[in-house]
Amino acid sequence: MSGTPLAVLDLVPISSGSTAAEALRNSIDLAQQTERFGYARYWFAEHHLNPGVAGTSPAVVLALTASATSTIRLGSGAVQLGHRTALSTVEEFGLIDALHPGRLDLGLGRSGGRPTERTGDAPPTTTPVVDGRTPNGLRIPPRFSPQRLLGSPRIALQRRLLQQPGAEAQDYGEQIDDILALLRGDYRSAEGVEAHAVPGEGAEVQVWILGSSGGQSAQVAGRGGLRFAANYHVSPATVLEATEAYRAAFLPSETLDKPYVSVSADVVVAEDDATARDRAAGYGPWVRSIRTAEGAIPFPSPEQARAHVWTDADRELVADRVDTQFVGSPARVADQLEQLQEATGADELLITTITHRHADRVRSYELLAQEWQRR
Repeated sequence: MSGTPLAVLDLVPISSGSTAAEALRNSIDLAQQTERFGYARYWFAEHHLNPGVAGTSPAVVLALTASATSTIRLGSGAVQLGHRTALSTVEEFGLIDALHPGRLDLGLGRSGGRPTERTGDAPPTTTPVVDGRTPNGLRIPPRFSPQRLLGSPRIALQRRLLQQPGAEAQDYGEQIDDILALLRGDYRSAEGVEAHAVPGEGAEVQVWILGSSGGQSAQVAGRGGLRFAANYHVSPATVLEATEAYRAAFLPSETLDKPYVSVSADVVVAEDDATARDRAAGYGPWVRSIRTAEGAIPFPSPEQARAHVWTDADRELVADRVDTQFVGSPARVADQLEQLQEATGADELLITTITHRHADRVRSYELLAQEWQRR
């Protein structure tokens, strides 16, 4: 499977007992290491008001990381457009591209101040799922409802702090069109006034759309002839819907003549299954903190995770994420990633790994790269 590139998605996680400064230094080190291991891309996510995540501004972290690396592509996974303008986004990435031309991926997401994506217009999936499995055995769990999160006072506060009073998010499709026009240099207002983003206009960036369902994100990406990244690690229940809707909507563009899909997976690799399970132990409590709208906690140590008292409701809350995390020896995890690639037809796989110890995280990416290159 070495013909299918592997990429990295980093949330800049803060481990329990650690600091944001240490998390940032670890992420820059991991980017340097994964560049050496042969990973194709390194993306930073955007999250806010989470005690255990330091990745609040992809552009800022990308600028720091670009200066510390030389060949690996760098990008956002994704910029949250719900509280940004097209111009500010293009200008931020244009600044980085001015010093590091041809290395940037501008990954764009709907989240941040927008309602939940509707999937009613998405075509039904053609891949049969029987007893929670695709024909090749990939786990497709029941759909998770985000209503508990959307009603959270913390989420409401986040929206209020990220947006100017009275501001409304622009229509997502229109916002993407404006970003593309500003990058090309042919933006015109409704009144015919030109706008030129300097730096930004003509920047050598690849534009990606990230999505978790077959709704607007997948369809905007398809109709625009853009690259698409589907989030199996966030919403495993809808990954088939997302990839199939994107391909069904795809129209060739100047930059892409056929669909191109990356699919994410949460992964922990160690020398053997038992060690990997121990290093992944903090994942369940960490996901629980997100799903209860508490905000991502600092990533627990294995000892802290084992001390967590689980209720049946807690286990049900995180089951879809825990059951679809790929944990084990290099061979076991590579087999599962091959399953994911085959079921989704992914052109790339986007790997996100969190462990309490930074050295274990680096080792996970190293072992996976070695195994993948052997196949």
